[in-house]
Amino acid sequence: MRQTGGGATTDSASPVLNNVIKSRSYFTAKRVGLGNNSYLGVGRPSSQQWLSLPGSGGQGPKAKKSGSKKKKVTKAERLKLLQEEEERQLKEEEEAHLKYKKEEMERLEIQRIEKEKWHRLEAKDLERRNEELEELYLLERCFPEAEKLKQETKLLSQWKHYIQCDGSPDPSVAQEMNTFISLWKEKTNETFEEVIEKSKVVLNLIEKLKFILLETPSCDLQDKNIIQYQESVLQLQELLHLKFGVATEILLRQASTLADLDSGNMEKVIKDENVTLYVWANLKKNPRHRSVRFSETQIGFEIPRILATSDIAVRLLHTHYDHVSALHPVSTPSKEHTSAVTELVEDDVKNVEKAISKEVEEESKQQERGSHLIQEEEIKVEGEQGDIEVKMSSAEEESEAIKCEREMKVLSETVSAAQLLLVENSSEKPDFFEDNVVDLCQFTTLGGVYHLDILELPPQCKPVKGWMIVEILKEGLQKYTYPPETTEEFETENAFPPIEVTLEVHENVIFFEDPVVVRWDAEGKHWRTDGISNVSYKPKERLVTFSLDTFGPVTLIQDAHINMPYQSWELRPLDVNKVLLTVTTVFTEIQIQIKIPFIIALKEAGLNIFPTRHSHFYVIINNKIPLVEVKAYRQMALLSSAFAFGWSKWNLLCNSTKVVFKW
Repeated sequence: MRQTGGGATTDSASPVLNNVIKSRSYFTAKRVGLGNNSYLGVGRPSSQQWLSLPGSGGQGPKAKKSGSKKKKVTKAERLKLLQEEEERQLKEEEEAHLKYKKEEMERLEIQRIEKEKWHRLEAKDLERRNEELEELYLLERCFPEAEKLKQETKLLSQWKHYIQCDGSPDPSVAQEMNTFISLWKEKTNETFEEVIEKSKVVLNLIEKLKFILLETPSCDLQDKNIIQYQESVLQLQELLHLKFGVATEILLRQASTLADLDSGNMEKVIKDENVTLYVWANLKKNPRHRSVRFSETQIGFEIPRILATSDIAVRLLHTHYDHVSALHPVSTPSKEHTSAVTELVEDDVKNVEKAISKEVEEESKQQERGSHLIQEEEIKVEGEQGDIEVKMSSAEEESEAIKCEREMKVLSETVSAAQLLLVENSSEKPDFFEDNVVDLCQFTTLGGVYHLDILELPPQCKPVKGWMIVEILKEGLQKYTYPPETTEEFETENAFPPIEVTLEVHENVIFFEDPVVVRWDAEGKHWRTDGISNVSYKPKERLVTFSLDTFGPVTLIQDAHINMPYQSWELRPLDVNKVLLTVTTVFTEIQIQIKIPFIIALKEAGLNIFPTRHSHFYVIINNKIPLVEVKAYRQMALLSSAFAFGWSKWNLLCNSTKVVFKW
C-alpha cells in the first residue's frame, strides 16, 4: 500500500525502503555539510517513481520529482542519528584500543624475550670473564717471575764477572771503578793504537753503566747510586778523550819521520770500529797547498792562506759515539709515588711477619699439648709426635708459601709501578732554549761526533848519533786559536775566512731528511746551529760539506720524532718468546724481531720509533691515561706469543680512557 502526503511518499509494504532513504539522506547531509536543522535534500518521490530493492527482480516505476517541498528532520531523528554516530565512534575507539593493547602486549613480550636472551648472554659472558680472569691472574704472575729471573740473571752475571778475573772492574762497584780510573791515569806514553784497544774496555764499561740506569726500575735506584753511576760515566769519557789527546801528541812528534814524499807534509789515517783518526801536519808551509784531502777518501779541508803558512796540524777525530752531549736525566718517581710503594712493601712485610709468628705460636701450642699427652700415655705419644711433626712440616710449608706469595705480590706491585713510570708523560716542557740552541728532547745526534781541531805542531824528533832527541812541552799539546783573539796586526778584513770542511756520514746511520750540522758550545754546554754556513749534502756519496767559522766538535742532528706518529703497526707471533713487530711510518717500514734489547742501537742508527716522556710536546697524538696504557701493554705482552695485534684508526677518535686496537 502506498501513501502520498505531506510532501513524502512512503511504501508501507517496504520498510527496507524507508531505512535506505533515511540512510541516504543522512550521508547526503553529512557530505554537503548541512547542520542539524537543515533539510536532508532528498525530494519526495512521485507516484511514478520506484526504487530498486534487493530481490525485487526488476525496476518499478520511478517516483515523480517534487522540489517544491522538502521533508524536515525531526528532533527524534536527529537524536537518533547523533546516537548512532556516537555508537560508531565508541566502537571505533574500542577497536583501536583493543588493537593498541594487543600490539603493546606483543611489544612487551618481545622485550621480555630479548631481555631474557640478553641476561643469558650476560651470565654466559660473566662466566667466561671469570674464567679468563682466573687465567689472567696466572698469566700476570709472569711479570714478577720475569723480574725475579732478571735479578737472578744479574747476580749470576756479577758472579761470572768475579770468577773471570780479567782485570776489568764491576761498573756497579764504586771502589773498583775508582781503582781502574786511577791506574789508567798513571800510564803514560801510550800510542794511539794502544789507546784504541783500551778504549774498547772503557766503552764497554760506559755501556754497562748506561744500561743499568736504563733497565733498573726507578723504585730500586737510589739517588746516591744514580749520582755514582753518572759520575763514573763522565770520568771515563773525560779520561778517554784525554788519552786520545796525549796519543795524538806522541804521533805528531814523529810527523817529520812520517812525511809524505810528494807533498812533504805528514798525513795519517787510523781506523777502528769505534774511532777514526785523520791527522795532517803542515811541515812545508807551502801557501799554495791549501786543499787537504786524505788518501782514498773524500774527507778534507780548504784552509786559508794564513793557516797554510803556519806551523800547525789539523786533526779530525771521528768518534762513532757521542760523549759530548750531556747525559740524559734519569726518570725518577715522585715522592708520593715512592712513599706509596714503600708503604705497600712495608705493609706486606709486616703481614708476612705476623703470619709467620702466628704459625710459630700455633706450633708451640701443639707441642705443649703433645707434651701433656706424653706424660699421660706413652703409647699415644709416638703417634701424636708423628702427627705433630707432620703438622709442623705442613705449617712450615704453608708459611713458606705465604711468604713467597707476599714476595711475589710486592714484586708485582714494584714492576707495575716501574712500568707506569715509563709511559707517564712529563707535565713540564724542557727549559726554554734561546735562538740557535738545539733542544735534545726534540732532536737527536746521529753518526757520532767529529772533533775538529787546529793544533800547534809540537817539536819534532831529531836523530843524533843513533838517538832520537825530542823536546817535550810541559803544557802538552796546545790548540791553535783561529781566528786569533786580536786581529789588529792583520790589515785585510777577510784574513780569517771560514774553513770549508767535507765529512763522510757514518755508514750505519739513516737520514730521512738532509742532516743539520751543529757545533758544540763549550761555555754554554749545548749544541748550536750558528757559525755554520754553505751546508750541502750528497746522499749518494754520503758527504756533507759546510763552512765553519771556528773549529771544535761538530755533529749531525735529525728530528727525533720524524717517524712519529706511526701510520700503522702490527705485532705477530713467530715462536715461543719471539714476536715480529712491524711499524709503518711516513718514510719507512720497520720490521723488528724482538729477542734482545735493541732500543739504543736503533736510536743511534736514526730509526727512532720510541717516544719519550717529552714527546707529546713535539708530536700531535691522542694521549692516553698512563694506567690504561700500561694495562693494554701488559695484556698484549702476555698474549703476543699466540695472538696478532694491529693498529686501529678508532684509537685516535676515542677518549683518553680507552685504548682500541685490532687482534
